[in-house]
Amino acid sequence: MDLFGDLPEPDHIKDSVICHDHTASGVSSDIDKQGNKRRLLEECEERDLEEKRKKNEESEKASQNYAYILKGYVADRQGEREDMQDAHVLIDDFLQHIPGLHNSIHRLALYAVFDGHGGVRASRFASQHLHNNLRDKFPKGDITQVEKEIKRIFIDAFKKTDEDFLKEATKNKPSWKDGTTAVVVLAINDTLYIANLGDSKAVLCRFKDGEQRCVGIPLTTDHSPSLYEERMRIQKAGGNVREGRVMGVLEVARSIGDGPYKNHGVTCIPDIKRCQLTDNDRYLMIACDGLWKSYSVDESIQYVNKILEDKNLQSSGKKSEKDIKFDAVCNKLANAAVLRLSGDNVTVIVVDIHKRQ
Repeated sequence: MDLFGDLPEPDHIKDSVICHDHTASGVSSDIDKQGNKRRLLEECEERDLEEKRKKNEESEKASQNYAYILKGYVADRQGEREDMQDAHVLIDDFLQHIPGLHNSIHRLALYAVFDGHGGVRASRFASQHLHNNLRDKFPKGDITQVEKEIKRIFIDAFKKTDEDFLKEATKNKPSWKDGTTAVVVLAINDTLYIANLGDSKAVLCRFKDGEQRCVGIPLTTDHSPSLYEERMRIQKAGGNVREGRVMGVLEVARSIGDGPYKNHGVTCIPDIKRCQLTDNDRYLMIACDGLWKSYSVDESIQYVNKILEDKNLQSSGKKSEKDIKFDAVCNKLANAAVLRLSGDNVTVIVVDIHKRQ
């Protein structure tokens, strides 16, 4: 959309005015031209300011059309592994990455954790490309259209990420054998859409009025090869499950990458769930299995809440009290998982959820 109507951009106006100067004659004519140039430039500056004011008003108006503020925090630890095979994505304002969306889409946020195995390449590739594939496939229709298409969008984005990585893997000799789990949470206005592969988890902390306590609501399903549905798919594809692993080796039945196992029933099609935020929601926790090997969902909720209730953690310098507490939550939870000898990389994202005042 041309922000200046029929007028060119300000820089072009300068150029066109300068060109006209060559046709001017006489001192008075030059003065008139200079005055015209100044007026045109002033008009353009006024239009710029007006456009910025309108954009700010639109942004403020849009922000009032969702009820909950989201802010993400993250910490990761290498643990006892030789290298760090986890990767993550944290984008509180994903909306700015997708211009031209329908005005019924007021907020997008995206959080993801990738737990690599067999190397670092699959997890890093997924963290660099999957959210961009989501961006490229995001529909331009209104929120109703987006809700209808969100499952297809996720599946297409996961498939493209997997296909592109496997192409890269086969270009190398020997071929890369890396793979990665994935859990992606996309917030659209006040609704969470969760897509996952493998055994990383997303958990929502929600206060239960009847029980007067916070409980953890699982938003993902682990894809163990031992589960009936997963095992049947693997066996139909000609693979087998031994000691809870695909072909006796791979611990997950769904992943990005893992080229040698794709012909044995390992798929990149994620499970996709939907969750509407409520006034009782406190935070969202997304972590790889390095945390869940050490902490159950209930234990992790209790641990986080204890830190958030700590009166000794107060604001200092540029950080608010809330920032300090959630930073502490991520770091202490990751450290505690390592100290419990999980023997794995640990990545924890915690997303604060609070109602707009």
